[in-house]
Amino acid sequence: MRTKHVNVLFALTAFVLFSFSCFCISRMTQTSSQLINCRNHILEFKEKILHLKNKTERNNRELINALSKVKYEMTQRKNMPVNLVEKKMNTLDKNKTGSNTFEVLKFFFPHLRKVGRIYPDVIIGKEKTGVSFALGISTVSRGNQSYLKQTLNSVVSRMTLSEEKDSVVIVSVADRNEDYLKSVVDMIKKRFKRQLKSGSLEVISIPAFFYPNTLHVKKSAEDSGKLASWRIKQVLDFCFLMLYAQPKAMYYLQLEDDIIAKKMYFTQITDFVHNITSNNWFYIEFSILGFIGKLFKSEDLTDFVRFFLMFYKDKPIDLLLWDIFQVKMCNPGENPEKCAERNKQIRIRYKPSLFQHVGIQSSFPGREQYSKK
Repeated sequence: MRTKHVNVLFALTAFVLFSFSCFCISRMTQTSSQLINCRNHILEFKEKILHLKNKTERNNRELINALSKVKYEMTQRKNMPVNLVEKKMNTLDKNKTGSNTFEVLKFFFPHLRKVGRIYPDVIIGKEKTGVSFALGISTVSRGNQSYLKQTLNSVVSRMTLSEEKDSVVIVSVADRNEDYLKSVVDMIKKRFKRQLKSGSLEVISIPAFFYPNTLHVKKSAEDSGKLASWRIKQVLDFCFLMLYAQPKAMYYLQLEDDIIAKKMYFTQITDFVHNITSNNWFYIEFSILGFIGKLFKSEDLTDFVRFFLMFYKDKPIDLLLWDIFQVKMCNPGENPEKCAERNKQIRIRYKPSLFQHVGIQSSFPGREQYSKK
């Protein structure tokens, strides 16, 4: 009997020990899982700390670079006495406020419809607006020859200070050659600091994407494909410049980069325009040569540009200027004498010419021209 009790006691003890062992094993398993989870959390936290450290270091580097850039720009501005606004942009943000004058181009050129806001690549100046006169000068490289400096010198130096204040001269670089663009910008910064500072002189560069593909131009019996492409581009260059100038002033005067303005030219122009009794004029010619010295009302520029763009492949711009007069002002079947008489009233010619053409080397490579009037 005693042996039986001992066996029961042993069995009970074994059961208790087994249960306790199972309990300990279970607790150890749970603790191990918790330890593993804890270790994983620690590793994850360590990884986040490391990522945050790297991000902080990257932000510090970017901040240092930005501060260095600002410091460099401030140094550059201190070294440059002229306060210039210099921007480089292919297109403006769609939400950015500004003039919509260039939107008309999308109607004529499908490749521009995918572009956001069309605007010059480079602007140097103060983007002056609200003046009476905008003077546009389109320029391209002529190889080793350039007349731009003497053209600008005559145009800006023969204004009074009050006339300079009430006008803006826009130089449009219509050349893809970056070296030529740089030479123009450097020359103007060096020679015309006061005009840049006052905002009366600006430089823009026409973006390359503006131009359509003109490689497949229809050749005529008179012109080679290259000459035709050159004439087409010239029309487009003028149109872009006219659209840029339109919102700036009441009147727009078209010039070229190889002319000399005569003394008191600007005073004579302003006096003549202010003394015209009728506002029904179409445009005023202050030079009979080509497209030089033609004065337009800015409010009419978009209509001119639309017409030029409809026929830009067909004729030079000075001939298109005559055509638009024929279309708008001469009625079908009208007596030519009546049309010619109306011509004198709305196409006003000022005499003598206020601009002399001095360029011999044409902007078309290898071509020379000797017209001086």
